[in-house]
Amino acid sequence: MQLVGIYDADGTLAGELRYALGKLTGRAKCALCDITHGWNPMGSRQWKQACAASPVELVLVHRDEATAAQIAAASALPSIVAHDGDGWKEALTAAEIATFKGAPEGLLDRLAAL
Repeated sequence: MQLVGIYDADGTLAGELRYALGKLTGRAKCALCDITHGWNPMGSRQWKQACAASPVELVLVHRDEATAAQIAAASALPSIVAHDGDGWKEALTAAEIATFKGAPEGLLDRLAAL
C-alpha cells in the first residue's frame, strides 16, 4: 500500500512564504505541517526520529504537487491517502491527523496498523 500525506500548503517558494505568514498571523493551519515541521522548515527532530524508528513509508507532498486523484480522495486538507491497487482512498482525515500533534510516533503507528 502506498501512503501519501498531502499538506494544506503549496510547495512553491511563494506558497511556503504565504503559509509561514499565515501561520504567524493565525490565518493558516496545517496539522500535518505541525507534526512534520513545526516551526522548523527543515523538519522537526521529533518527526525525523519517529520516521527512522518506523517501518512506515509515507511520501509527503504539497497540495500543488499531489495528483488530481489524490486530491479527489481527500475530504479536506491536510489528508493522508492510500493507494491499495483499486485507487486512492482517504486513510486519515484532517481531524484525525490533528489528534497526533506532538505525537509523530502515534501517527506512524496508526498508519502502520492500516
